[in-house]
Amino acid sequence: MNSANSTGDAAGPSSESVSLVVRHRVRAGARAAYDGWLAETMRTASAYPGHQGVHVVRPAGAGGDYLIVVRFATTGQLNGWYRSAERARLLETVQPLLQAGEQVSVGSGIDFLFPPEVASGVEAPVKPAAWKQWLITTSVIWPLTMVVPWAMGPLFKAVPVLGLYGVAHGILAAVIVALVVWVVMPPYTRLLHPWLFTRR
Repeated sequence: MNSANSTGDAAGPSSESVSLVVRHRVRAGARAAYDGWLAETMRTASAYPGHQGVHVVRPAGAGGDYLIVVRFATTGQLNGWYRSAERARLLETVQPLLQAGEQVSVGSGIDFLFPPEVASGVEAPVKPAAWKQWLITTSVIWPLTMVVPWAMGPLFKAVPVLGLYGVAHGILAAVIVALVVWVVMPPYTRLLHPWLFTRR
């Protein structure tokens, strides 16, 4: 991932679908107030063009490290939110709740499915091994490629035009990707978190 400062442009990849990854370390006793701030921030960001969703990794136990992944369709749309006056206002509001300034990075592709774990102390954030990312992604897509075509079969029979070669493939691909990104992966990666981020 490319690093970015907390001011200026969130310069990053120019490819489609980019993720703004924000790390916050919340002060002890301020988590309830921070959660309220985070809910407002998520609602505000969702109104911006190109917004594709938010994934939040909350601290385990009594920790205070939050990781927020905000996805946009393009880098330009991401920067529209990043440079906005509303985000600047929200960032100013949250400062008293944080132990240190926010850390920001930008990624593309499927990076947002496996956001780096916020490390403690001075350790660098831990990114899961590539083979683990491959294995988890395959274990999700494999059953979906069997179940989704079967489930969509009655629709293709009822509306023959949707079952045409190429058309059906596009519909199936769109459904499978949507299920992976918004339905399956968030809880699945949380479930496998201890294994995914095992430190040697």
